[in-house]
Amino acid sequence: MVLANNVTALLQGVPATTLDQVENILKPLDLTDDRYRKVMDLLKQNLDEGLHPDTHANANVKCFPTYVRSVPDGSENGDFLALDLGGTNFRVLLINLNGMEVTMESKIYIIPQHIMLGSGDQLFDHIADCIFKFMCDHKLHDRTLPLGFTFSFPCRQIGLNRAILTTWTKGFKCDGVEGRDIVELLHAAIQRRGDMKNVHCLAVINDTVGALMSCAHSDRNCAIGLILGTGTNACYIEELSSVKTWDGDNNDPKQVLINTEWGAFGNHGCLDFILTDFDRSVDKHSINPGKQIYEKMISGMYMGEIARLAIERLRKHNLLFEGEGSYHLSTRGRFYTKYVSEIEGDDVDNFTVTKQIFDELELASHTEQDCRLVRHVCSLVSKRAAYLASAGIACLLNKMARKEATVGVDGSLYRFHPFFHDLMMKKISQLIRPNLSFKLILSHDGSGKGAALVAAVAARLEKKEQEAQQPRSEIEINQIQTMKSSSLED
Repeated sequence: MVLANNVTALLQGVPATTLDQVENILKPLDLTDDRYRKVMDLLKQNLDEGLHPDTHANANVKCFPTYVRSVPDGSENGDFLALDLGGTNFRVLLINLNGMEVTMESKIYIIPQHIMLGSGDQLFDHIADCIFKFMCDHKLHDRTLPLGFTFSFPCRQIGLNRAILTTWTKGFKCDGVEGRDIVELLHAAIQRRGDMKNVHCLAVINDTVGALMSCAHSDRNCAIGLILGTGTNACYIEELSSVKTWDGDNNDPKQVLINTEWGAFGNHGCLDFILTDFDRSVDKHSINPGKQIYEKMISGMYMGEIARLAIERLRKHNLLFEGEGSYHLSTRGRFYTKYVSEIEGDDVDNFTVTKQIFDELELASHTEQDCRLVRHVCSLVSKRAAYLASAGIACLLNKMARKEATVGVDGSLYRFHPFFHDLMMKKISQLIRPNLSFKLILSHDGSGKGAALVAAVAARLEKKEQEAQQPRSEIEINQIQTMKSSSLED
């Protein structure tokens, strides 16, 4: 499949007068490199504000330390439970680590809308119920397993297994959770059941950390975790000397993974210079107006709606569908982000998939010109999203200044959009310093495998620290006993 970046070829045959009107309406979606570089500069400024105690409280990009200090080294072993909550689905996983080998069993459970908008106790009771069902199915009641919890919402971590929810996103609005430790809420729900006393959370992470850890298991150069799905966020490895908010120890390794929470970039208005009328409408009608501005221009939750608003604007100017719309096209949220991906991946010689989507939207009359123009809209919306994400990644790559760095990427938008990877590779290459090199790699099941790896690395480092603190005489006794055992075997 070839990236359809030749706009002239795509719009061939469209009358010049029509094209002029179309471009006039869509021009705000087509940003210059100067604009993307300004976004990078602003993000760098926001990152610095998040990392400094004097400015952290009012910073949009919070840059929370995750207390994850090390990536996997391949020696992690054992069985682990993992929980994954980051959208309308909740997963429970049983993961076995044996060096570089990983095996997983998992089950997906739905979180109903009334629970997403209900009380915190309802949510965590539902999660505890799902864990119990999973443990019953896998006969795990007689085992005590370390648990890693991927909780993909903005949190301020105060320890590896302590995280305070700062704000709900992605359609969740449960009462009584913001400002509280989600691990405590999970443990309280487990205790209310009274039949899962062997479940204890060792580490809580978000999906960006999971993506980084999962990728780092096979690529030790991985230094950034990126999520491009329902929402967007990134984490990266930062030197402790740059984390002025750090309150942990200064032992080796002198680094920590930083959860940027960059979705909130622009909340104070610094990105207003690139917002379009479409973006303002999306924000106005969202459940969190004025928040997650950067995320709303990039992520899968909003991309389809931005495209719908642009398509509707063209239609109302009689530039699409002969000015005739439909109930579906005029309904907020009805033009799904998957339509954007499917239309962009369609064959421009026949537009078979595009026409099927038009039929689903009950658009009575549509021509090949309509197909080409809608494809153009989708391409502009996708390209802007990919380039804005690229500006963020380029900013982090420049900040870390590693000669070689891998970005572990996860999320449905990146996975299923036909050109997102290619668009990002192109733009990041143009925006980073010339002496730096990078790779974008799909991170496989970071939310599950990554949570288990964090728990495993934590267990490995804890054991290493205990051994380091062990009295010398005790170590010598253990060595003598080992030597005696070996000689007896001989």
